[in-house]
Amino acid sequence: MAFEITVNGAQHSAEVDGDTPLIWVLRDVLGFTGTKFGCGKGLCGACTVHLDGEAVRACQTTIDSVGTSVVTTIEAIGATAVGAAVQTAWRNGQVPQCGYCQSGQIMSAVALLTATPQPTDSDIDAAMLGNICRCGTYVRIRAAIKEAARTRG
Repeated sequence: MAFEITVNGAQHSAEVDGDTPLIWVLRDVLGFTGTKFGCGKGLCGACTVHLDGEAVRACQTTIDSVGTSVVTTIEAIGATAVGAAVQTAWRNGQVPQCGYCQSGQIMSAVALLTATPQPTDSDIDAAMLGNICRCGTYVRIRAAIKEAARTRG
């Protein structure tokens, strides 16, 4: 079945079954490989993308549930003021170690700062709870979110 999907501001067509997870459409069909596959159960957050600005797990979101919603991936998040501030803070804080989880971490952080421009530690904990970093860079992630909140445009 053919699905029309808007990703990063552009219209795309994907010929897939309706129950195909969004992550496989993004990565395998459309070539947006910045979104990473982690657990496949929506528990690790590596596959986080935005669906109409809300952070969702692409491994648990089927293509037929996307409808007319707009998908934003890590490839385009830096084009927004909040996304650019988060990416700059990530670089300044040298957040990544292996880097595998970082696209999902950044997508969750941008969703948080868009909804809550000056988050508390509790807000950060709640928003980032579903994102696992096997390298344990949580202290740097929190610091980068706080820096982005202070410096964003």
